[in-house]
Parts: sequence; C-alpha cells; structure tokens
Amino acid sequence: MSQNTGIPELPNVFSILAETFPGNPFFRFIHLWENVTFSLIIVLVLGALAFFACRKKSLIPGRLQGAVEMIVGGLDNFVCGIIGPKGRKYTPFVGTLFIYILFMNLSGLIPFIKAPTASWSTTLSLALCVFFYVQYTAIRELGFLGYLDHLAGRPRGVLAFTVIMPLFMLFLHIITELIRPLSLSLRLRGNIWGDEILIGLLSGFGIKGLPLLFFNMCMAILTGIVQAVVFCLLTTIYFALVLSHEEEAVQ
Repeated sequence: MSQNTGIPELPNVFSILAETFPGNPFFRFIHLWENVTFSLIIVLVLGALAFFACRKKSLIPGRLQGAVEMIVGGLDNFVCGIIGPKGRKYTPFVGTLFIYILFMNLSGLIPFIKAPTASWSTTLSLALCVFFYVQYTAIRELGFLGYLDHLAGRPRGVLAFTVIMPLFMLFLHIITELIRPLSLSLRLRGNIWGDEILIGLLSGFGIKGLPLLFFNMCMAILTGIVQAVVFCLLTTIYFALVLSHEEEAVQ
C-alpha cells in the first residue's frame, strides 16, 4: 500500500525489509526515506558509469565512452538549438537533469525498485533547483533592477507612462515564476505516479492481466522518456527567455 494515499502499489525492497523485520529501526528509517535512498542509489550508479566511461579516454572510444559521448553531444545540440551558442554553458546542468530524471523514471520498472519521481518531494526538489538557478542566472545576466525591468514586460507602449501596465505585468510575471516549480514538479510526479499505480493494479490481476501489464510497461517506458524530455525542454526555455531578453537589450 502507498504510505500516504492507501492506494495499492508494488512492494519495493525497503518496504519488504520493513515488513519482514518490523522491530528493526534501521529498516524502518530506510523505508520512511525510501525515495531519497533510491535517488542516492541512482546517483551512485550514474557516478560509477561516468567514472568508467572517463577512466580511459581514447581517440578511438570504446562502447561505453562512445555511448556517453553520443549522449553528451545530443544534449549539447538540444540545449544550444534552443538557447543558441551561449547554451553550452547550461548543457551540464540540463543534461544532468535529463539523465538523472530519466534513470529515476525508468527505475520503477525494475522489480522491487520504486521510481523516486513518483514522489512529489523528489520532483519538487528538482523543480526548485531549476527555479533558483534560473533566478540566479537572470539576476547575474541582467542585474537586479534589470531583472525587475524584464519582469515588467516589453514592449510597453503608451500605457507604460501610466505605470499601471508595467506594475500589472510585474505582478503577473512574478506569479508566473512562482507557479513554474509547481507545474514542473506536479506534471512529472503525476505521470510517473500514475504509471506506478496502474502497474501495481494490473499486477494484481495475475496471468489474465499480463497482456495489459506488458502494454502498460511499454507505455511507461515511453512516458518516462517523454517526461524527462519535457522537464528539460521547459528548463531550457526558461533559460532562453532570460538570455534572449538580455541579448535584445544589448542590441
């Protein structure tokens, strides 16, 4: 059962250990923080892959190095295609987000593993990282007063002299900025959580539910990839909105 909603979900290794050894405080603690634990495990896995891929770099790359270089090149083209040449500065951040979210999304399809992105605490943390980095970038590139001017909107026209329209746009853009972490986190969490719940329900049908379970597993893979792309696409657009405005101001 889900810890918070009472909706049935597939057991994972930490929930099984907590139920098998109910008196063990360590297993209870791990089960309570299972989303964080699974997230850290994925960090270790990705760190190990990166280490082995970069340990013996060669002009003629092996399979692992070649795969990593292809992924990095694709992510760089993705980010620079939206932001422009300045986008390479943000490729490490956006690329790390994509790979991390993708692995977390798909990890839920492994037996006895739970997708950390099925928890709002995980997705909200990721969205807040994006929010604060975008705000920091905007202030660094435009200056604090320049950022407020950016939020006030352009072009302003005749109504700008009344001060009403700039203040209204400033208020509207501030609300929009504050809503972005919610929309980013809830979209990702809702899709992955829904897939986890549906897989949990279908698994209870036994052999009769295998065709539907297989179909939903395939759809969950597609959903996991799409949601990782959407999250990073929106993140890149948020950077592009700030940087493109700064370039227009220079011109």
